[in-house]
Amino acid sequence: MPVDETLIEVDGPWTHRTVHAGGVRFHVAEAGDGPLVLLLHGFPQFWWTWRHQLAALTEAGYRAVAVDLRGYGTSDKPPRGYDLPALAVDAAGLVRALGETSAIVVGHDWGGLLGWTMSVLDPKVVRRLVPVSAPHPLRLRSALFTDPLGQLKASRYALGYQLPFLPERKLTRKGGAAVGRLVERWAGPQWPGDGVTRVYREAMRLPTVAHCALEYYRWFARSQLRPDGFRYARQMRAEIEAPTLQLHGALDPCILPRTAQGSSRFVAAPYRWRLIEGAGHFPHEERPEQFNAELISWLSDPEPDR
Repeated sequence: MPVDETLIEVDGPWTHRTVHAGGVRFHVAEAGDGPLVLLLHGFPQFWWTWRHQLAALTEAGYRAVAVDLRGYGTSDKPPRGYDLPALAVDAAGLVRALGETSAIVVGHDWGGLLGWTMSVLDPKVVRRLVPVSAPHPLRLRSALFTDPLGQLKASRYALGYQLPFLPERKLTRKGGAAVGRLVERWAGPQWPGDGVTRVYREAMRLPTVAHCALEYYRWFARSQLRPDGFRYARQMRAEIEAPTLQLHGALDPCILPRTAQGSSRFVAAPYRWRLIEGAGHFPHEERPEQFNAELISWLSDPEPDR
């Protein structure tokens, strides 16, 4: 049974619209006025993962914009461009298309890896950086090689994503049951339940979304031994000059806290690390009150210290 794309445009205290950046059409949900906060989701979700933050940031005096990344939701799904440098161009273009020269960038999972990448490749566009459940890309790469019983074991699911066709089929069959199992395995005990899981199961069944989502993983793995991957790694050695708040669920079984915590060595600016107790891989959904308090407190501090 086909999935209705209108499930992406969930009603709430936000406005849905389309924004064009770099020849790609993006669906965004936005709310509020004030400094721009760009919210970038991860796998296997879409803009709706930030519903709690859209409301809290608006109340705190910010303009919050949650986007469906390239290949997700009702954004365009071109055949290529799922490497982090291309995605960073997308996100920087979005900031400018939204009428700003820079933004506070909050990214979860792949959105966090994208935020780290933007901070290096287009540093002027990132006013502050908040990676969530997302180590610096070089820290993740290092941990995959040096922590075989930890991060490599936790990431073994992604090895299967390197196969053609079969992973897409697995993610979408039986109403997206595999997506539901994945989300619930990665979440902590505070996961909001079956209703939320069902939304992500359905969203992954939209035409070509599963394929596009898996292309992110395929680029990251395959580029490690290719010239484009070597070039990206060299670029990412640059120090990050944006004040950075790194948030992570203490119970995250997908990206281990110890993997993410080593990211501070890449940040020259003021840096703060916060564990969200009782949360797994999705702290912004599992413990939204605590997450929002940490985020907004840090954003309201004009000089966040080390």
